[in-house]
Amino acid sequence: MALTRSRAAVRRRRWTAVLGATALAFAGGGALAAPAGATSSSVEVQYQTRCVPPPIAGIPPIQGTTTALVSVDKSSPKVGDVVTVTYTITKPAASNPVDLALPADIMTPSGKVVLGGAQSGALTVTGPKKNPPVPGKGSFPAFSMTGTFTVTQAGTITLSPGDYNIHTSYLMELDTPCTVLNPPAPVSDTVTASPVTSPNTRALQLETPSGAPGVRVTVNGSRFTPLTAVTVVGRAGAAETADRMTVTTDSEGSFAARLKVNDKATTGIVAYEGASWNADKGAGPAAYTVVDDTPQPPGSQRITASVTAGELSMTQAGDAVQLSAVDFGQGGAATGSLQTVTVKDFRGGPAGWSLTGKVTDFTGPGGSLGAGNLSWTPSCTAKEGSPSTCAAGSAGPVGSGGATLASTPNGALTGGEFTVDAGLSLDVPAFTAPGSYAGLLTLTLS
Repeated sequence: MALTRSRAAVRRRRWTAVLGATALAFAGGGALAAPAGATSSSVEVQYQTRCVPPPIAGIPPIQGTTTALVSVDKSSPKVGDVVTVTYTITKPAASNPVDLALPADIMTPSGKVVLGGAQSGALTVTGPKKNPPVPGKGSFPAFSMTGTFTVTQAGTITLSPGDYNIHTSYLMELDTPCTVLNPPAPVSDTVTASPVTSPNTRALQLETPSGAPGVRVTVNGSRFTPLTAVTVVGRAGAAETADRMTVTTDSEGSFAARLKVNDKATTGIVAYEGASWNADKGAGPAAYTVVDDTPQPPGSQRITASVTAGELSMTQAGDAVQLSAVDFGQGGAATGSLQTVTVKDFRGGPAGWSLTGKVTDFTGPGGSLGAGNLSWTPSCTAKEGSPSTCAAGSAGPVGSGGATLASTPNGALTGGEFTVDAGLSLDVPAFTAPGSYAGLLTLTLS
């Protein structure tokens, strides 16, 4: 009987050590660097928390400072997009207060991220049952939780860390809930959501592609805004000419204009709503040639050349990327470079282009690494003489929802040849099972 009591006392001491350490792990202060994959707008914040250990631990509630970071996979979504959110506790409360070591993979975190601003609510996030062993008196590791929400409102949406819970599976299934003492906690990240814009389907068609100076050409427009004033004007390259007129669309958004074209330099005709050209509310240019009927001097020859519009296209240097290896137990960033992409915009019109990418989860022998673990740092260079200026996308996570790699703006005349590259970095947790992990990055040009 004495031996039985002694064993029971040992078990109670073990329970107290394990559960007490778990409770202390999630209430302290201090700052760490932002984890890989955090967006540039993410900031680490600190807030007061109260953690309640399970009753079996025999430890009173613990009040302290939690340091955390909230990050998203896309900072400029559109209404209807799904945003992946990562809530990382970067600095637990304290080291293991006892000599008893804690085994690996016993802690499963879950929590809430609080949305504010244009969209309110609480997003549920969860983390994997995965932690490295914690030696006696050793420091507790950081941990992350992820979840998603659908953007329903345009505007600035704030994200703040909320309550969280640590579920332990060591000898018994127990919970240690931690609550924010003065909610909401400070804002850790923001996203700026834009409304969904309808694609521009306005169209323009000419009754004839050419005519002598002073001839009227019939210009037919469709799918414009009904009962709206539309400017129909000739173009000499990228510049508008004095050949213009204003018409009003019918109840279906169509019109038929008889535009008199005098300028011999005219190469096309456009139509648009508003006071000036806007690629989102315009159509064209529709190619038009002024046939110069000026009498030629005897013995002369008129020489005419034409420029034919091409297409928007993309090629890439290869279809496989091998990232650098990381060591088991250390983890870190597996780095590499995107296969170079060449974009050719030979359309010769007013529209720019956008090159976006999205990636799947990386699967391997240890399960999967989330799509949000892959980040890139884009770059874009325009070939000399290109009318358009190329803008590289923002550095940050790619994610399953996608991110912009490069783009060019709308303009009076766009086009050119562009070289697009990106540095790649995959955040690999320290104790990811050894082996090869692969994900598929898909690029879309539009």
